[in-house]
Amino acid sequence: MTTSIRKIQKEDLNHLKSVLDSIELFPSDMLEDLMADYFENQETQDIWFTATNDDIPISIGYCAPEKLTEGTFNLYAIGVQSDFQGKGVGHKMMTYLEDQLKAQGHRILIVETSGSDEFQGTRKFYENLHYNKEAVIRDFWKDGDDKVVYWKKLN
Repeated sequence: MTTSIRKIQKEDLNHLKSVLDSIELFPSDMLEDLMADYFENQETQDIWFTATNDDIPISIGYCAPEKLTEGTFNLYAIGVQSDFQGKGVGHKMMTYLEDQLKAQGHRILIVETSGSDEFQGTRKFYENLHYNKEAVIRDFWKDGDDKVVYWKKLN
């Protein structure tokens, strides 16, 4: 498998919708609206990126600056097409994102996820990448589903 990471292009949208449908990260019909500013605003600091296999998108990532902070970004979404999971694609995506943020002089990357049992693997993924668990907000997503916040210093 030949994987490369790059910024998302408009022509990737249909493939990205298929990626989303395979992992149920968020509804694929929301994608174009979510990405509108990224494609139309040359000043955006939003980062939408993908891993490709033979130049076909197999993943999606979205990161944006935290408002009213200096150099703090939040990774709002990351997901790998189901049949490519467990092959190091997510790790490569995180390395790409961290390198991009460091090169731009940013300081911190925040990741938020669920505290539910089904997200145990996700939490372990971030811990293996040396993210520190900074906070747990009880019942955030819904009753019994906490938000777990991870933090990593980039510079």
